[in-house]
Amino acid sequence: MASLATIFGSGAMTNTIREIEGMEVIFIIGSNTKETHPVIANRMLKALKKGAKIIIADPRKVPLVRFSEIFLRLNPGTDVALINGIAHVILKEGLNNREFVIARTDGFDKWKESIESFTPENASKITGVPKEDIIKAALLYGGSRKAGIFYTMGITQHTHGTDNVNAIANLALLTGNIGKEHTGINPLRGQNNVQGACDAGCLPNVYPGYQRIDMPMVKKKFEEAWHASLSDKEGLKSTEMIESAYEGKLKALYIMGENPMLTDPNIEHTRKALGKLDFLVVQDIFLTETAALADVVLPATCFAEKTGTFINTERKVQLVRKAVEPPGDAKEDMWIISELSSRMGHDMKYSSAEEVFEELGNLWPALSGISYNRIRNHGIHWPCPTKDHPGTEYLYKAGFPRGRVSFTPVKYIPAAEPADKDYPFVLTTGRNLFQYHSGSMTRRVAHIEAHAGEPYIEINAEDARKLGVKPDEKIKVSSRRGQIEIKARITDSVSEGTVFIPMHYKEAAANVITSDALDPYAKTPEFKVCAVRIEKTV
Repeated sequence: MASLATIFGSGAMTNTIREIEGMEVIFIIGSNTKETHPVIANRMLKALKKGAKIIIADPRKVPLVRFSEIFLRLNPGTDVALINGIAHVILKEGLNNREFVIARTDGFDKWKESIESFTPENASKITGVPKEDIIKAALLYGGSRKAGIFYTMGITQHTHGTDNVNAIANLALLTGNIGKEHTGINPLRGQNNVQGACDAGCLPNVYPGYQRIDMPMVKKKFEEAWHASLSDKEGLKSTEMIESAYEGKLKALYIMGENPMLTDPNIEHTRKALGKLDFLVVQDIFLTETAALADVVLPATCFAEKTGTFINTERKVQLVRKAVEPPGDAKEDMWIISELSSRMGHDMKYSSAEEVFEELGNLWPALSGISYNRIRNHGIHWPCPTKDHPGTEYLYKAGFPRGRVSFTPVKYIPAAEPADKDYPFVLTTGRNLFQYHSGSMTRRVAHIEAHAGEPYIEINAEDARKLGVKPDEKIKVSSRRGQIEIKARITDSVSEGTVFIPMHYKEAAANVITSDALDPYAKTPEFKVCAVRIEKTV
């Protein structure tokens, strides 16, 4: 019996952006939606005007908080305790959807036992959220059958990120807020085509369409389509590759469109790992910090310089058209990969991106009904199995693909590196409105740099007073992995004992000091919690 989180392997929204406006309750946890997904946040504000209530759970007072009905300011890394506490109240108050649970789920009794200790009082002790607010949030979410949950990397970037996602899935199952319009579990993707990359098989254990490499019939299908012998052994995740390179087991690495020298945790460890490689290739549109270390740099085209498809966070397949010619010797990614493959002994002859997309449709039924002609004006949500299918706005309307799904008991496990006497503050990291990811694109824009071109650390006013730190004063922030100097921004956005640094700035890179402890299942680093010390610079 699979859990919903297992079935929900694509990471995409179960429902659509359009449906947000019809929701009664919007529960946002671990997402600074107004700054990192402003278009979706605007939909949420439209829903608010129609009467929707917004619940926000986050360690920071993010901008959308001022529109919220309830703000659950939890201690970093305590999401499981909060979600289990909300579920406990929903059960106690009889707000669970009994009909849905009986008809479509399994493992309820065992899961129910697992949350018995998560009373509002106990959840409050762990999370720091007043028990009254936990109860209020539970009554609001549990009392609605048009409620959607939204989250981003504030949920996943923990050593227990998989547990966080399972806890969210349990909450949706408990209330039946899944498989219907205006509901769902809606992770918001962090980059423009990361959904499409995953759909196309850029994961170490699946072929395109999340078809497992260890299934003989799947392997045979792709071998016949690609005219090649394929391995059935799971590959390494990106974080595992870095560790393998550090240990001398991985000898060569091909990095495409990523900048781990700014985005990986414990950057100095990454630098040493890349330095141990025999050969490093980087394919990108700019000479990033990572590309500067490469033996060979392959200049690629950006989105506006090629035609193809993007698949966004709501599973919508959209056609992107070439608008400008690429500069210099920049080539399309597909051309580069095909040429490399051919020169290494396997001819990969595609005449266009459209031909590749057609192949995807032939190999994955969810895309079978989508063609370039059908999406010239408007995108289509997968799954879309036939040429006359309109696409699927929300998933699981007819039930779950493996029948009944199981609740998953989830224990609260503290963060890998809590604050202590030597490192008394908890650092959490994230993004801001103006910069994007590692800044390789946005930091080349003069107007953005003039407005938001300087790194900063958010620190609570009371903490600043105790440390004698003044606004805009440069301070030293250190962890067990390294240290940076950065300007202080005194604010009530963070609570006492917690500090925040945006990830975009190489001059004071947050990931010099972040922890490289990993989730045991997803191998995602714990970017959102690490222990740091703050000192005045001499």
